[in-house]
Amino acid sequence: MKAKVYKSTGSWYLVKTPEGISWNARIKGIFKIEGITSTNPLAVGDEVEIEPEDGSRERAVIQSIQPRKNEINRQSPSTRSQHHVVAANLDQALLICTLKEPRTSRGFVDRFLVACEAYHIPAVIVLNKIDLYGKKEQATEESWRSVYTKVGYAFLPTSLPQGRGLEAFRQCLEGRITLLCGHSGVGKSSLINQISPTLSLKTHSVSGWSGKGIHTTTFAEMFDLPFGGQIIDIPGLREFGLVDISPQELSHYFPEMRSRIGSCRFNNCLHVNEPGCAIKKALEEGIISEDRYVSYCNILETLGSPAY
Repeated sequence: MKAKVYKSTGSWYLVKTPEGISWNARIKGIFKIEGITSTNPLAVGDEVEIEPEDGSRERAVIQSIQPRKNEINRQSPSTRSQHHVVAANLDQALLICTLKEPRTSRGFVDRFLVACEAYHIPAVIVLNKIDLYGKKEQATEESWRSVYTKVGYAFLPTSLPQGRGLEAFRQCLEGRITLLCGHSGVGKSSLINQISPTLSLKTHSVSGWSGKGIHTTTFAEMFDLPFGGQIIDIPGLREFGLVDISPQELSHYFPEMRSRIGSCRFNNCLHVNEPGCAIKKALEEGIISEDRYVSYCNILETLGSPAY
C-alpha cells in the first residue's frame, strides 16, 4: 500500500494512506536508502510503501521509500558532522518570525532562505506579532519588507489580536504542502489554530525572564487542513546550520547576487577582497542590501572560507 509519513518519533512513524487510513509503522530491520546519509532515514512528507504487520489493522511495516521531489536539510544539532532531513516533498516553506518576544535575527532568516534556495523550495517570510511593535520594530519591519520583497520573497505581516494578515496566511497555505519553521514562541501553533481551530495545536506563552519561547511541538508532524493542503509543524529551532554548501556556491543562493556573479572578473570570486567584483560594486551602489551582504559574509565564515 502507498502511504505518506505524517509523524516521526524516531523509531515509529504515523503514516496515512490516500484513503485517509492511519497506520503506526516501523522500519523492518536495517533500512538503507541509496544516497541518503542523514541522521533520519525517513522524514515527514516521505511517500512510502507499507504492508500490514502480521494481519494487524493498526500496525504496518515500511518496505520502501519513493524518490523525493525535494527535501530540506539542516545541520544535525546532536551530530555536527551529519545532517538532518527536516521534511520532504514540499511545495513551499514558511518562516514565522518575530521582532519581539522572541526576537528573530537576520542571520537566522538568511540562513533559512539559503537552505530553501539550495533545495529549490519557494520561501515566504511571515512576520508575526506586529501588534507588539513600537517605533523601533516598525522601522525594522519596513526595512525587512523593502529588502526581502526587492529580492523576490513574499513578505506577510500578521497579528492575531488585530486579525491582520490571517486571510492572506490561509490563502498562502491552501492546496499546498507547507513546512512551518521558526523559533519557539513565534506563534506558529497560534496562527494555525486561528485558521483551523479543529487542529487544537498546543500553545505556550513566551518565558518572561528570558524572552524565549518554550517548545510546544515535540516531533515533526503533518496536519491536513480543512480547506485543502497540509502543513508540517516542526519543533522550534534555536539555529539553522547549513550543510553541503561550499564557499564557492554560497552566493548562488542569494538571488540578488546570483544574477550578477557572471560579471565578476574571477570565476571563483568569493566577493570579499577580490578586484573586479560585481557584487562589491552593487553593494557600493546600494543595489545590494548591506545587511544581506553582512549575512553572506557571516555565513561564508562558518563554511570555512579561505578568505577568513
